[in-house]
Amino acid sequence: LNVAKPIETLSGALRARAHSDVTAELDAAIARYLGDLAPAAQAAAQSLAETRSALAEAVARETLRLGSEKARLEALLSDVPAGVILCSADHALVFYNSPAADVIGAGRGGGLEAGLDRKLFDYLHAAPLRHAYDRLLATADLDAVSDLLCTTVAGARVLAARMRLLGDGAAGYVLTLRDITGDMAQEAAREAMLEGALDSLRRPSATLATLVEVLPEGALPAPMQAALKDEVARLSQAVTQFGMAREAGQSEATVLPQTRASDLAEGLVARLASLGIAAEAQTADLLLRCNGFELITLLSALAQKVLGANAVADLRLTIDEEDSGAAIRLSWQGGRVGVGLLDQWLAQPFSPDAPDRPARSVLAAHATEIWPEAMGDRAALCLPIRQARRAVARPKPVARKVVYDFELLSPARTDKLAEARLDRLTYVVFDSETTGLNPRQGDEIVQLAAVRIVNGRRVEGEVFDTLVNPGRKIPAVSTDLHGITDAMVADAPPVVDVIRRFHKFAEGAVLIAHNAPFDMEFLRRVEGQIGLTFDMPVLDTVLLSAVIYGQHEVHSLDALTHRLGITIPEEARHTALGDTLATAEAFLKLVPMLAGRGHATFGAVLTEVRKHGRLLKDLN
Repeated sequence: LNVAKPIETLSGALRARAHSDVTAELDAAIARYLGDLAPAAQAAAQSLAETRSALAEAVARETLRLGSEKARLEALLSDVPAGVILCSADHALVFYNSPAADVIGAGRGGGLEAGLDRKLFDYLHAAPLRHAYDRLLATADLDAVSDLLCTTVAGARVLAARMRLLGDGAAGYVLTLRDITGDMAQEAAREAMLEGALDSLRRPSATLATLVEVLPEGALPAPMQAALKDEVARLSQAVTQFGMAREAGQSEATVLPQTRASDLAEGLVARLASLGIAAEAQTADLLLRCNGFELITLLSALAQKVLGANAVADLRLTIDEEDSGAAIRLSWQGGRVGVGLLDQWLAQPFSPDAPDRPARSVLAAHATEIWPEAMGDRAALCLPIRQARRAVARPKPVARKVVYDFELLSPARTDKLAEARLDRLTYVVFDSETTGLNPRQGDEIVQLAAVRIVNGRRVEGEVFDTLVNPGRKIPAVSTDLHGITDAMVADAPPVVDVIRRFHKFAEGAVLIAHNAPFDMEFLRRVEGQIGLTFDMPVLDTVLLSAVIYGQHEVHSLDALTHRLGITIPEEARHTALGDTLATAEAFLKLVPMLAGRGHATFGAVLTEVRKHGRLLKDLN
């Protein structure tokens, strides 16, 4: 009785404290016959209460911090001048900022007010947006973007938009919007003014040229008549050059997105397939300056007209590079289309969704024309695109993030470097690849990379990474190590330009490198040429490793990362950026280890690393 009942009572009291917020001390009297069990139970209960209290305080602090950051981000997004809309996979509004609400017509002219979970197509015409979304889904590339033009449903606004899929497994997309209605109106007015001015000059110029040619001999003194002919010829030439310059600049001023030729071709083939029309496509790897949706709609409509007017076989689309632009050709086996018939087609609406827009308006928006032509035994329609360039493989991107650290607003920062905590400083971690190991004998940098660390975390979007033209041959033994060839650096910027840019990137930060003296010598030897000095503080992860692990250990980058559990992918090893990222990760793991040894400030760490300076002499 003196044991069983007190144990049962004590068990109930402990359960109460384990499963509820009871914090009162245990009644020692109920367990006076249980020896040390009662004090142990009381200690456990008190520890639990203290842990809960500390956890609650930590959660409250973190909740307050997250709430504060959320409010700041909301304020920032509200002030961003571009409209930003987040949509679900079924095109429902999940997020929008104030400029987005304005640009899609909320509260204006009786337009529908913006609202969460409303369909985007309540505000914007659906077709170009659906086309862009389907194209992005087909690419399965989260780094791909689709630039497009779209119009509002309620008003007459034209919007330049960029669509990007959401990452992290979320279905949906982000849409940024910019109202270009005014820009297009100004451009139209400018074009009308230039066209009027050109017409008013062409006719008098042509008339003058004709009159001068038929002017009778002797009507004017010979010197005067010759001078008049010269001046009229100059005037005619100036008018012609003015017309050519206007024509050349016409498409440059037009606001058109870039579209991959392959995307346009695939879109047209898919559109025709949905209509039961088979077509093939062959394209050069080009980026076209055009409204892909409108061209697909126009070419689809023309293909249907061709099929209706002729017995057609083997419909084919080709897009080839021509001069500074490209040529789109829709060809087939069958009869040719006459110019008169083509003009009739172009006078008709190019899409049922735009009954007031003739097909020719699409050509006008692209400052181009379309004409029939023969391609051997095939007939074709040719549509030139004024601006195009070769597409290059999209580089692996630096992570896209909204970059922020609101802790930088905190006043708890010091201007005295020696007293500053390591986790409160700004760092630039860098690495270089070179032609060899002897800068004093002419070796140079062939690749330079760096990342920034702010307030104890690496800033994902702030990266410096470039190949460098060393101005000399790269030895084969060096290429075997880092994989960089003479051909790869042939068009790269020279050493002086790169190091000047790097100095700007590193300004105001502490430099970090693995075996820093080696890399620093390459930087400092061009200080005279760039007119700048690398006088910022430097930390070396070789020495930091020695502070933690002792001089007897191996302190190579491979050994250090292995000890810290950091994996360097084989393809990234001995690349400047790969080694930089590994060094940055190693440094971030060393910082708390240094603090645990009592070296939390820059000054304290500097005192320690000076004890291991001989390591660097041995390495170099």
